[in-house]
Amino acid sequence: MALGTIPNDIRVPLVYIDIDNSQALSGTPAQAQKILVIGQQLSSGSATPLNLERITTSESRWDELYGKGSMMALMLKKLRKANFSTDVYALGVADLVAGAQAKAELTITAANAKAGVIALLVAGQSVQVAVKDSDADSAIATAVIAAVTTQTNLPVTAALKAASTNIVEFTCKHKGVTGNDLELRYNYYDGEVLPTGVALATTAFTGGAGTPDMAAIVAAIPDEWYNHVVNPYNDTQSMNDLRDELVERWGPLKMIEGIAYTAFRGTFAESGSYGQARNDFLFTCMGTNAAPNPTWEWAASYAGVASYNLAIDPARPLQTLILPSLLPPKKEVAWDLTERNLLLKDGIATYTITPGGQVAIEREISMYRENIYGDPDPSYLDITTPATLGYLRYSMRTMVTNKYARYKLADDDVLPQLDPSQPVVTPKLMRLSILDLATNDWIPKGLIENYALFAETLEVYRDEDQNRLNCVAHPDIVNQLRIFAALFQFKL
Repeated sequence: MALGTIPNDIRVPLVYIDIDNSQALSGTPAQAQKILVIGQQLSSGSATPLNLERITTSESRWDELYGKGSMMALMLKKLRKANFSTDVYALGVADLVAGAQAKAELTITAANAKAGVIALLVAGQSVQVAVKDSDADSAIATAVIAAVTTQTNLPVTAALKAASTNIVEFTCKHKGVTGNDLELRYNYYDGEVLPTGVALATTAFTGGAGTPDMAAIVAAIPDEWYNHVVNPYNDTQSMNDLRDELVERWGPLKMIEGIAYTAFRGTFAESGSYGQARNDFLFTCMGTNAAPNPTWEWAASYAGVASYNLAIDPARPLQTLILPSLLPPKKEVAWDLTERNLLLKDGIATYTITPGGQVAIEREISMYRENIYGDPDPSYLDITTPATLGYLRYSMRTMVTNKYARYKLADDDVLPQLDPSQPVVTPKLMRLSILDLATNDWIPKGLIENYALFAETLEVYRDEDQNRLNCVAHPDIVNQLRIFAALFQFKL
């Protein structure tokens, strides 16, 4: 009788002991989490475009690879502030050939200026400009340009506007529509005031044009598992191309699902319209409102926080988690509860502003709202749902490949006569293994509920193809405490 890999016809004495690890695991091995960051790089960067780079913790290295003040370098810095441990891979995108850079203007007017400091905020970064007594507006403009030029981490450059001495023109370092999401403002923080005799006027960043070839970006993504994808491009074509790739990866033939994170900057009405135009269960889009930081930094920070916490528990809600180093919009333009509630119905994730002025996730909603017929469908309402389902599938797949990799398949009627050492699985044995997985992994981790119904409805049976074993399972995944409602019916 054969035992393991020990041959039947061995005659040389004495002891032969085989070791088999197929029964060693009693739970699911920790899933290796990987983040893919897509972002534009500058020509000053040394990285080869569309070449994957594994990212460590060296900010100077990111600047070297993608250029100081590049979209990619800034995204990686925000991501690492939110998540210092998850494995990160960057896919740099060359600056656009057919495109235009976004620009904004700062007009300076000075009359009998007094010494002080101009507190600019450029793309969420503070720029302090010293003003001396009696400085003319031209001198202040020169000082602004010098201050901006010194801060190489900014995503913009500054220069005098042609035929002007007091208008500073800010230009996004990269081309494309994403540059229009930059912001230029002053006196953002409480207590900041302009020097006496100095007045400023700003314009919005406009003129950015062009989008990358997302099809080429998708083609460059290795056929490997990236659990979280940071996407800075929210135009329709880019979103559609990435959506198609993510849906294919989600499918049963690949099973390397990933959740994509993006952000949208706009008014309440613009944000709602954007969300209503999408219907993607593997995308989550944070509406930023008129926040100082650009959308790609929001997407990176959001992905960093989500990836870290969903790896610990894919079913636990992300509400109240802080998005570090992001600046909220001013309170007078922040969306109120009614507006945020409507945006959540439009498929836009929302945040709140803490008493300390920090940005905190309010609800990590997906962009999925309707089924194929256009009827309301809340099945993928929050990204915790695909995250949880992804883990359940991973754990079942791991159990089968670890335990039954080289097994034979037979009907249940062989069990009474089956030698225990034989690598044979039957529908009953596979069913017991799945129930064991649910009992010892899914339920203790708080991922499914209603085990009795799961066990009652679990079906494992042989296919017409006698080499195939089919399984139909109905896991009742846990929900999240999103709302607590109470009624006080008091008496006097």
